[in-house]
Parts: sequence; C-alpha cells; structure tokens
Amino acid sequence: MDRDRPTGEIGAPTRVVVVGAGFAGFTALRRLERLLARRGAEGDIELVLVSPQDYMLYTPLLPEVASGVLQPRSVAVPLRPTLPGTTVVPGWATAVDVAGRTVTVDPGDADGHVVHVPWDRLVLVPGSVTRQFAVPGVEAVAHGVKTVNEALFLRDHLLAQLDRADALPDTAEGRAEREGRLTVVAVGAGYTSTELVGQLQRWLHAIASRWERIRPADVRWLLLDVSHTVLPELGPVLGAVATQVLRRRGVDVRLGTTVASATDRAVVLTDGTTVPTRTLIWGAGVVASPLVATVGAPTVRGRLVVDAQLRVDGLDHVWAAGDAAAVPDLTKDDGAVMPPTAQHAQRQGVVLADNVAASLGLGHPRRYAHRDLGLVADLGGRDAVANPLGIPLTGLPAKVVTRGYHLLAVPGAGNRVRLAVDWALGALLAPHTVRLAGVRPDDALIPAAQHTAIYDTAGSS
Repeated sequence: MDRDRPTGEIGAPTRVVVVGAGFAGFTALRRLERLLARRGAEGDIELVLVSPQDYMLYTPLLPEVASGVLQPRSVAVPLRPTLPGTTVVPGWATAVDVAGRTVTVDPGDADGHVVHVPWDRLVLVPGSVTRQFAVPGVEAVAHGVKTVNEALFLRDHLLAQLDRADALPDTAEGRAEREGRLTVVAVGAGYTSTELVGQLQRWLHAIASRWERIRPADVRWLLLDVSHTVLPELGPVLGAVATQVLRRRGVDVRLGTTVASATDRAVVLTDGTTVPTRTLIWGAGVVASPLVATVGAPTVRGRLVVDAQLRVDGLDHVWAAGDAAAVPDLTKDDGAVMPPTAQHAQRQGVVLADNVAASLGLGHPRRYAHRDLGLVADLGGRDAVANPLGIPLTGLPAKVVTRGYHLLAVPGAGNRVRLAVDWALGALLAPHTVRLAGVRPDDALIPAAQHTAIYDTAGSS
C-alpha cells in the first residue's frame, strides 16, 4: 500500500481509514468487508486499519488474565486472519490533519520515523485510556488494567510481593515491610477495580499453598472510591450485593474516600490515613484517547461530539464512536449520551460500517439507537452480579449469564473455544502459578503501558 499517495487521485480506490482496533473499529471493518464483498466493490474501496497491536483485545476479561484464569491469547483476536480485506498499518495514531486529510502514525521505531496515512473517509475509534488525576505520586507508581502487559505485570508483581513477604524475618523491621508487601490498594469501584479485586482475592485463596507462612487472610485489600456506590452502572441493589460479597471475603471497601498522594511505599488517603503498600491499582474511570484533542472538533468531557449517524460535528466524511465519541442516547429525552461500554461500541461499529458504506453509494445511512441489554460483573469463584434485560441476578445464575455473555460477545470461534477450555481447565485443575517476569516495571506504568506520553509531541514531525 502506498501510504503517502494523494487522496482523490484519478483511478485510485477510495480509502477508508479506521483508527483503532477496539470493539467499534473491529466490528465496523468486519461488516464493511462483508458489505463490499456482497456488492462486488472490493476493488473500488480500500480499507485501512491503524493499530499498534496486531489483535483486537477483549478488555472485559483482562481481570481474569491478571488472575491467571485465562491465557492472554484467549482474549486477543488476531486482526490479519479475521480482517483479510483490510490493510493493517502498525503504530499509534498521534495526530489527525483534517485539512490535509492525513493521519500521523508513529510505528514506535527507534529512529523516530512517522508515516502520514491519507484518507478519503475517516473513522475515529481510538478507544480510551485510564483516567488519571493530578494526585501527587500516582503517575509514578500506579498501575492500570487496560492492556495485556498491565494485566500480566500485575499478576507477576503480586506473586513477587507475597514471595518476598513470605521470606522476611520475624523482626520489627521485617513485619513492617511485610505489611506493605501484603497490602493491595485499588482505586475506583467501577468495573475495572471491583472485578479485579474480586478475581485476584479469590485467586490468592486458591494458591495459598504456594507460601509457607502467609495465609490468605494476611493479605489486606482496600477498594476505594469517592462515590458512595460500588458498581453504580448496575444500580444500587446489585451494587450493595457486590459490596456485601467483597466485605464478606475481607475486602475493606471504603466509599467516599480516595488517594490523596502516593509513593512506592505507601499511600495517604483523603481521610488522612496512611496505608503502607507496594501495590496501587488505578481504575478510576476512563477518558477518550489523547488523539481526540488533535482533531480540532468540538468535544464533551473529552469525547468528540457526533450526531445520531455518528458523524463528527463540523467535519465531512469523518465518523467517531465508542469511548472516543459522545453519542446521543436516542432512547432518552434528556440529552444524555451513551455510556462508554463494550456493548455500545460493538453495536455502534455496525452503524459506522453502514454509514460509511452509504457515503460511498452503498445503502442508506442509519441512526444509532440501542437500549442496554444489561451488564455483568464477575467477582471471582461463583460470585457475580448481572442484570440481563433488567432482571437482577446474583451468585451462580449471574455467573452463568456472565460467562455466557462473554462467550457470545468475543469475536471469533477460535477465541470462544479457548475461553471455554481455559474456564474448564480452571474448574478441573489447580491454578498454575509461576512468575514469568516478562514486563519491566517501568513499562507497566500507565503512561508507558497505554502510550499516553507520545501525544505530548503529536504532530511535531
């Protein structure tokens, strides 16, 4: 592919560039490939995907990767075999030039070289990054769970802390260090931190025989949030159930409280408490990719303003969806926008494909209107909460619904089989616990793992 060809060249196919291989982008390209094949238009339209990875990551199951229940490849859907009609440009999109109709892509090469990918139609679905606040020390010590590297690092890190704590001498100094190594602080009582704490806490109980002197009850878990509800997306009743489950297991759930400052040895909470810890997990929500700020289009809380057809406000032939877009919720009359969930992103991908195709004379544009079918949260073991079609479920029924939902939602038969096998092996065999030490600590910090720092100089090339 000639990445630097001018757009609009006579005889050249119309180029559709999709930025991001998350739920919306992946779904849009799969549907576009089918639409073009059905119309026999493959030679007239060129599909291009800009993505730093060669896979679509099924992020809702990352807590199970962190706890070792699932293998990383089970939640990674390979792009090239599943999108055979799409050219994949590897790298991070760092800037959008609307006037010049190009996307700047940083392949991550040591020489700092970038490429400029021209487009005739542009779909912006770069996803989101972990929301960080100006809390002293957090950027230097906190870890998110948005990528495979973060999930794998967190698993190895926790094992390392417990291994070292188990070997400490029974002295005053040893006991003080042991307390910090055996304390896990997680910020954010939404899906990320709540599921992660639930999964990891259950996992450590299952592998307790690994250590000679440490018991599961010795590990201190703190789940913090400035709000007064756990899992607010599921409503107060199921949120209360999740809170009860975690507290029954010994998790210290502190609502109305968060971290005021952090070091690599302790955190200070907003209530003045100092908590010794070597593990700070940051899951206090998400924000749109920093790429959005380079577009120069109106935003709402950092998300691109789009209409019901997912067209970016004020721009021709540019669409956006998923976590990067403030999509109007047509099922409500209060001007609300859709929440940034995988469920909405997947369905928005279908509408994106139809509307891009319609702009090329293939079909008619559609508006996005979809009611939530319900949400699910896996707390580890047999514990889960779910509200499919508005029906509240807890315990084993919720667990069955949760896993069934993920099996249906993850793309690709191969990945579904791998998920089923991993879950079956987890039920039949003892957990396999080894530290692979494959991710450097600095590479697992949020700015490095999620590549947010590259946008500081976006477009400077």
